[in-house]
Amino acid sequence: MAQRTVRAMDRSLLKTFSFAALHFGVAFSVTYALTGSLSVATGVGLIEPILNTVVFYFHERAWQRGNRGNRVPAGATRAS
Repeated sequence: MAQRTVRAMDRSLLKTFSFAALHFGVAFSVTYALTGSLSVATGVGLIEPILNTVVFYFHERAWQRGNRGNRVPAGATRAS
């Protein structure tokens, strides 16, 4: 059980970092397109995704905790 928890945490961290990279690109691009300023785009591109990534990580972990009781046994199907 503990190893499953570690794997879930590793997956959450990888997912969080990939989300952060994508988010930085979007935040930087949109801000640069709107302002034309590299310094403003870099600032917004760093600050907003960092804060959003931290929030996303805890959001993902909360969803994982909430789904523990909703697992379907192997071979079973979930009723509609």
